[in-house]
Amino acid sequence: MEGLRQRCPLPPAAQGCPRPGRGAALLVLTLLVLMYPLLQGLALRLHSALTGSSIPGTHSIALIACLNEHVARDIARAIMDKKLAAYVNILPKSSALYFWKGELEESTEVLLLVKTRTSKIGELSNYVRSIHPFEIPGIISLPIDQGNPLYLQWIAENVPRD
Repeated sequence: MEGLRQRCPLPPAAQGCPRPGRGAALLVLTLLVLMYPLLQGLALRLHSALTGSSIPGTHSIALIACLNEHVARDIARAIMDKKLAAYVNILPKSSALYFWKGELEESTEVLLLVKTRTSKIGELSNYVRSIHPFEIPGIISLPIDQGNPLYLQWIAENVPRD
């Protein structure tokens, strides 16, 4: 207390000096805010382990537009051979409208629905871009928030971790 009086000769309230213990509370609050993402991730993993459910966003569906069924089948096979997915749907021809080099274009495409781990999306996208005949392949992904837990577990079992 003597050291505090030397720094703050007037009563703390009169001079605005910090009260003892406020710094510790502020430090704890700051650490909690900074650690929230880590704590949330641990809580989700614990919940997943206890309930057998999947953590939202652990799996994703990638959509890949292909020129025709032959190209789609070749890309799907290459994805499966590299174990970048557990499952690939090849959807039949669909009509597409898009702008290309400033002009409105119309064509048919075949769409791939690729079920995989979210952690594999970057590798999947890079690989597909390297083998796809389009100058700018249409590749997007969406996280899977919910689904049949057994199916999501099956995806996890069939796509190796990084």
